[in-house]
Amino acid sequence: MGSHTESHIASASAPNGVPDASLLSTDSEALERQDAREVDRYGLSYPLPALEDGQSCEVAPGVRWIRMPLPFSLDHINLWAIEEEGGWTLVDTGVHNPATIAAWTRLLAEDLAPAKPRRIVVTHMHPDHVGMAGWLSREFGIELMMTRLEYLTCRVLVADTGRSAPEDGLSFYRAAGWSEDAIEYYRARFGGFGKGVSALPEHYKRLRDRQVLKLGASEWQVIVGRGHSPEHACLYSAQARLLISGDQVLPRISSNVSVFPTEPDGDPLGEWLDSIAMIKREIPDDVLVLPAHNEPFYGLHARLDRLAGGHERGLDRLRDRLAEPRRVIDVFGSLFARPINGNQVLGLATGEAIAHLNYLIARGEAVREIDAQGIAWYRRV
Repeated sequence: MGSHTESHIASASAPNGVPDASLLSTDSEALERQDAREVDRYGLSYPLPALEDGQSCEVAPGVRWIRMPLPFSLDHINLWAIEEEGGWTLVDTGVHNPATIAAWTRLLAEDLAPAKPRRIVVTHMHPDHVGMAGWLSREFGIELMMTRLEYLTCRVLVADTGRSAPEDGLSFYRAAGWSEDAIEYYRARFGGFGKGVSALPEHYKRLRDRQVLKLGASEWQVIVGRGHSPEHACLYSAQARLLISGDQVLPRISSNVSVFPTEPDGDPLGEWLDSIAMIKREIPDDVLVLPAHNEPFYGLHARLDRLAGGHERGLDRLRDRLAEPRRVIDVFGSLFARPINGNQVLGLATGEAIAHLNYLIARGEAVREIDAQGIAWYRRV
């Protein structure tokens, strides 16, 4: 979003139009480390000190926080282990690479020993979350649990590995105003999603919205959010007062919400704002939020209000910008605090900008017109 709001864009545009696991905030807030004893200026508090890569600690009885390294600008992901009778339920897995395999091998031999994994729950299909699921499933002979759209979407994207960039994708980014140099960068990087994902098992156990799971000593309800990914599963335990939020709610960076060539008229921002409002209605403010990035925190409702407000302020600036016809690349300054320089950040900046433009179109506030060269121009109604 703009200079007074938050957002993130990936440090590298994903080669097949899917968010890279790496998040890069456009707001200096994301770079701050809060003292665990303090409430920050946004109403959040962090009761636990940050972990180092490969470490774990208990955040509640029978629930362990694991910090796993990532080879991106956002250099870590938080994973969770819920103690069961005779084993662990693992929630999210890390990206598939030798460093993560080594970290899991040590954790399973030391921190989580002698119990072994019993099942895997994956919040959504991005490689930093699902990447090691196939490896763990085969290594321990255990089931994978995901929502249907996350599992199937992941399988489709992995199948793109090694393919040439489709003409639809090239046309999509040309319409946004990309240069031929940027198009060639996209073409060269397309099909790399599967490099960070160990092949998924051929079957899975489906998670459904509002489904209740008995994990360890507590019941956990599946809360599905949309917009960042198709059918993102959060886990909420009223008994333990915990919310495993995945990427749906992050404390100091905001989730990427993008449109991609596979669904060019999608309205993920509308879905995401609806999800934020739903979570605020249905999850109490006193939960300890266990996010995929940064530290566990209190202050869920304050954070949801700030996330929603940031997008609303960006939409207001975008409405002003569209008094005259603009291309996608012409509206970046209305939405992002940092300059969009170079091809690495261009992909996700484009996806987020189109998400905001499509939001206005879906509500009758803007129109898109295609000129003779295939360039899309947007203007306020």
